[in-house]
Amino acid sequence: MLPHATQHKIENIVSGIIIEGQADHCTAIRNSLCRRFATSTTVKENFQGKSIIKKEQANFIEAYCDEHNLWVTNLPGEDRYLTRGGEARIYLHPDNRNVVKLNDAIYYATWLEFLNSILLHNIFFENTSYTLKGFIKDEGVLLAVLEQPFIIFDAYVDLLDIKRFMEFNGFENTRRNDYANLELGLILEDMHDENVLVSSETLFFIDSVFYTISPAQLHNRILPM
Repeated sequence: MLPHATQHKIENIVSGIIIEGQADHCTAIRNSLCRRFATSTTVKENFQGKSIIKKEQANFIEAYCDEHNLWVTNLPGEDRYLTRGGEARIYLHPDNRNVVKLNDAIYYATWLEFLNSILLHNIFFENTSYTLKGFIKDEGVLLAVLEQPFIIFDAYVDLLDIKRFMEFNGFENTRRNDYANLELGLILEDMHDENVLVSSETLFFIDSVFYTISPAQLHNRILPM
């Protein structure tokens, strides 16, 4: 059972309500977007139709970066390059304790959905929390610059352990490696062995894709397994 304060924060994220009492860049930009754009309650639908909204939000973020000096200029060099995931290029931080991820939010219809997903990840997976350092533009494409602890795994994850962890946090397995929380209106996808690592018998969720949707709509979407 999640603490009441945590559950209330999640409900605010899903509902597009301003989050008070946090000064990090991710929350600040997310709150600013919420004042102008509605939080999506559809999942991976009408990407093309939302492309205009995503572009408007990108323009808003660029203006925000100009105003608040959030353009990142000190990125790791190519000698620190590690790999590329589905939506991010990943580099080893100079401190050798973190990674730097350059994320283009391609899995999300809008930038607000992406920022909501980052905040949700940090709530559920504190030991691999993201820190939004700012943004860059690469060949005209806006990329978020994220830092995250560098995890060296010592065992392969058992998918059943992932399922147990997710069920403990109120999620049910809807199909394969996808989960949903009917009460909170959350969908979490692709919880497989490349996105969850094991170190010292502890699970580390290093990559997650959360989508927010109203609980009523979510209930109608989920088919019995």
